Amino acid sequence: MPARLSLNDRLDAGPVICAEGFLFELERRGYLTAGEFVPEVALEHPEALKTLHVDFQRAGSDIVEAFTYNGHREKMRVIGKEDLLEPLNRAALQIARAVADASPNDFMAGNISNTNIWDPADPAKQAEVRGMFQEMVGWAVEEGADLIIGETFYYAGEALAALEVAKSSGLPVVLTLAPMAFEEMADGVGVVETAQQLEQAGADVVGLNCFRGPETMLPWLKQIREKVSCHVGALPVPYRTTAQEPTFFNLSDVRASVPSPHGRTFPTALDPLYTNRYEIGAFAKEAYALGVNYLGVCCGASPMHIRETAEAVGLTTEASRFSENMANHFMYGSHERLPENIAALGSRA
Repeated sequence: MPARLSLNDRLDAGPVICAEGFLFELERRGYLTAGEFVPEVALEHPEALKTLHVDFQRAGSDIVEAFTYNGHREKMRVIGKEDLLEPLNRAALQIARAVADASPNDFMAGNISNTNIWDPADPAKQAEVRGMFQEMVGWAVEEGADLIIGETFYYAGEALAALEVAKSSGLPVVLTLAPMAFEEMADGVGVVETAQQLEQAGADVVGLNCFRGPETMLPWLKQIREKVSCHVGALPVPYRTTAQEPTFFNLSDVRASVPSPHGRTFPTALDPLYTNRYEIGAFAKEAYALGVNYLGVCCGASPMHIRETAEAVGLTTEASRFSENMANHFMYGSHERLPENIAALGSRA
């Protein structure tokens, strides 16, 4: 068999799709606790995690990203299960490796993410975070990862620390930022400046993921694409964020007749604020036209969103066998066998 192309070679040749969003999708399916958002599913229901990986893969994801988001030592302490840290990580990595191996050209990625304890003024906390990254990256290497994804960083310092540890693996590194509503990193560093620093420090792909939907992610992507020469990644959430409500943390839903008990739409009452699949496709097409070749969808994503992303940039996926065919719809179709009296109901149904 010919040698598989490297990640950078694949990106040089065209779009690469990466599915994220495991937290929300597995919570919807009943395998994960909202609020905690800890990926215990890798140990408790590995078949459910494998199924979601396969569904994303069929929909066009070229990267099988191990579901270790929030699977770090601090989160395991929060839920009182620190003893399960390594077993959880290794189980998630092994599941991802097996799914990736079923498709010869797919990559398996180890994953590290925001720890929520980074403190720019506390060297001890910074050292603790680096230690968490080191053990997770080490397990990813041992379990055969092809690359490391560092994602959802809202502190520039933590993103750079994650990159430093990930680069020590010798593997390609994707590093994506998640700016909050104050339009800069939480330690006061500019978003674009942070992307430039990550490129200079050796990231293979820099960009944005999570927090922001298409409308509020795209302006930052344009600026990043203009200021870096490495590949750029874009993985929005499929929600209608706006200039007034730029992240899904601050989205409001004034029409909700039953508000969430915690008083916010995030994270469990966002459903009415979804983008439709065509909006996700339009975002992917526009980002790709800018020169963004690493594409995906983050929290809120379903396999349908991943398929839409892939097809929007000219790819045909296994799941494209079931892409819509409205010509055969009983009321809105155009097939010759569809009765006129039934089609006529469409305008008043």
